[in-house]
Amino acid sequence: MQKMRVQFAKRGRLRFTSHRDFQRAFERALRRADVPMAYSHGFTPHPKISFVGAAPTGAASEAEYLEISLTARRDPEQVRASLDSALPPGLDILSVSEVELEGRGSLADQLQASSWLIELPGAAVDDVRGAVDALMAADSVEVQRLTKKGTRTLDARAAVLHARVVVDEDDRPADEPALRLVIEHQTPTVRPEEILGALREVADFEPPTPPRVTRLAQGTWNPAHQHLTPPK
Repeated sequence: MQKMRVQFAKRGRLRFTSHRDFQRAFERALRRADVPMAYSHGFTPHPKISFVGAAPTGAASEAEYLEISLTARRDPEQVRASLDSALPPGLDILSVSEVELEGRGSLADQLQASSWLIELPGAAVDDVRGAVDALMAADSVEVQRLTKKGTRTLDARAAVLHARVVVDEDDRPADEPALRLVIEHQTPTVRPEEILGALREVADFEPPTPPRVTRLAQGTWNPAHQHLTPPK
């Protein structure tokens, strides 16, 4: 009877929550919040939840999305408040909105790219800028990903739609440069750690301390305006 889109965040220590662990936690939260979920048919019915493009384990995010199907109508703000109360702090429900059942493309179609912030405490600004310039000037930069089926080669450069070094913005200390990236969602999607691997490949850049990675937004990239439009 009703379909809702949920935007949630993974913050603090909860960024280490795996996608599977979040699925279980969210299904329990739906039961505690008394959300009238629609279920699949068959011998093992499951709640109708569509998870799209989860952030890698270890990365924080302000823009995770999923959709749920309900058997009775509910107020989106009430659902947001109930789910947020049922989840642990750090898995935070940011918004819930009703989705038209017809006439609109799928959520996956609208999530074509992600904006990322990679914080690099202790790195020299000139080193970061030089590495980013080298990456963007390259035609392609191959990186390796170890999968269950063996090693897979990905072109990290082809996935980067936009990149810039951030210094002295948002009260950021001068000795903590960061990298803002827009990465296109491909198959498979290149991860932020693979972009760091590409910087190592082209400029021998190695962060002096573990980087902090946060997904800031998802949506459709507008190259003319250098802007990422969130899903509708």
